Amino acid sequence: MKLAGALVLLGAALLLTSGGDCGICPVIEKDVDLFLFGTSKDYVDYVKQYKDNPEVLESTEKIKQCVDSTLTDEDKKNAAAVIEKVKANPLC
Repeated sequence: MKLAGALVLLGAALLLTSGGDCGICPVIEKDVDLFLFGTSKDYVDYVKQYKDNPEVLESTEKIKQCVDSTLTDEDKKNAAAVIEKVKANPLC
């Protein structure tokens, strides 16, 4: 979970230092949910709504396949739990 953990922790740190409003945009929440728990096709289709560039979509699919083949279900649940903790933080 090194890469995913680092990305989640970086995102959490950025949210905590963003001036106190840790509300995560619903679009980002859906993106993260599909990235961690969705299929490659669902995730690529979602990204395609915002960036319909063949090179970006090819990279998106490769990254998603790498995450799916590298991270365990527990790793993915832990990454999602960090996001939930950030959202629940009383300082936000």
